[in-house]
Amino acid sequence: MRTYSTKVSDIERKWWVIDASGKTLGRLATEAAALLKGKHKPIYSPHLDVGDYVIIVNAAKIEVTGKKLTDKIYYHHSNYPGGLKSISLEKMLETHPTRAIEHAVKGMLPHNRLGAAMVKKLKVYAGSEHPHEAQVKAAEKEN
Repeated sequence: MRTYSTKVSDIERKWWVIDASGKTLGRLATEAAALLKGKHKPIYSPHLDVGDYVIIVNAAKIEVTGKKLTDKIYYHHSNYPGGLKSISLEKMLETHPTRAIEHAVKGMLPHNRLGAAMVKKLKVYAGSEHPHEAQVKAAEKEN
């Protein structure tokens, strides 16, 4: 017996389209993160980016449980004194609905170069339209 080691030439990437309408934010993010990492594939290897492309549509129709809309706060700092900025999930979904999903998925991926490469394969859109129809159709033809 020989131990199989995944090579970059063995990696085949598919395109997945996930409809976020009516789904819970965290459960959607874990599903997308697993697809981006490639954990659904038998050739999964933690030191390689073997994941697929993920398109999330209808990001504005995401749901959360409890009082998270008002109580969940996102923070960032401008690196200037007194530069701490905060925004609630409710306000973020009104202004930039894609950022909440991107933030949740990014937090579930590795925090290194590998994770940065995985995040680049995530495409999030607020509405039901996306410009990746050709890639999705090509992936469906192969199957």
